[in-house]
Amino acid sequence: VQLQASGGGLVQAGGSLRLSCVSSGRTISNANLAWFRQAPGAEREFVAFFRWNGGRTYYADSVKGRFTLSRDNVRNSMYLQMSSLKPEDTAVYYCALDVPPLTILSGLYDARGYDYWGQGTQVTVSS
Repeated sequence: VQLQASGGGLVQAGGSLRLSCVSSGRTISNANLAWFRQAPGAEREFVAFFRWNGGRTYYADSVKGRFTLSRDNVRNSMYLQMSSLKPEDTAVYYCALDVPPLTILSGLYDARGYDYWGQGTQVTVSS
């Protein structure tokens, strides 16, 4: 399985970016999907995930109302639309899959709950 993330870049505070992640080798249609991020010197943290069992999307409080996770099963892709970006959103963003979707709900907030990871894409928000 390979996950290819793209769409990062440099943007001013208040701007928007759309991250993409394409999966090859495994379908995303029956998987838990997630975006995490890691700032320099910090742990990898949960941003958002879609839980296959129930079809609900969960967001970190810090991004709720500003970020939207979506997916396209035909293109085997997932996306993270980011709006009203802040300097504290600066990080490397990673997409991840839990497939088959065996991780329990509480485990989906943790990076250890995922089997496959993309290579990361840098997002830098200037003030």
